[in-house]
Amino acid sequence: MKSFAVPAAGGSLRYHDLAGDGAALVMIHGLGCASSCDYPTVAADPALRGRRMLLVDLLGSGFSDRPEAFGYTIDDHARSIVALIDALELPRADVFGHSMGGTVAIAAAAMLGPRLGRLIVGEPNLDPGGGQFSRGIAAIPEAEYCAGGQDAIVRAAAAEGNDIWAASLARSAAYAVQRTARSLVDGSDPTWRSILTSLRVPRTLIIGELSLPYGDAAGLPEAGVEIAIVPRAGHSIPWDNPTGLAAAIAAGLASAAP
Repeated sequence: MKSFAVPAAGGSLRYHDLAGDGAALVMIHGLGCASSCDYPTVAADPALRGRRMLLVDLLGSGFSDRPEAFGYTIDDHARSIVALIDALELPRADVFGHSMGGTVAIAAAAMLGPRLGRLIVGEPNLDPGGGQFSRGIAAIPEAEYCAGGQDAIVRAAAAEGNDIWAASLARSAAYAVQRTARSLVDGSDPTWRSILTSLRVPRTLIIGELSLPYGDAAGLPEAGVEIAIVPRAGHSIPWDNPTGLAAAIAAGLASAAP
């Protein structure tokens, strides 16, 4: 695992840099998760094996630092990803993100400009208002969430048998999770949906089969966004079907320019 001190953030990102060929694929995790937990099995799949991949734990999550003064907005996370790409002097990067990480991927894609190769997102937040999980967290004041709100969610998840996600959330800084959830609810201007539809690179939206019907996909094919369905998966695509996710990402990386 490698470390990168994010300029002016007061902390360092930790990431796996998997050697391989072609443009680097930057992989970004969802809220309360970590790329170091979610993506090793995906990255090791034959569909992706042999290409360079960066599995990044965002600030506040996984093995990365948890600077309290950091804003933890979607744009803050996106700027840290772009800073890493800058520091590695990558002439081009493909970007994948799941859930909240998909939203960060869209924001980072806009910041990368001509260095962006392909953008692939798995069930991201596209519009203001957040999802059910992020709305619930954002509705709890930060101090209250840090004092016990996150611990309660971790206990409930563990009791339901979702022990891997519970462990990942427990490892995340509560203030980071709450601030990022609030940012998802607040949305952006322009919206992440409009950014996604306006980008002039190959773009793919990945949906878990069990998430269908998926209303957020409305209008995206008409804007040139390819749709890929991962069988036997719900929203937790990296855990439900890592092989199917790897195949969908590989197909997105092979897609032709619009």
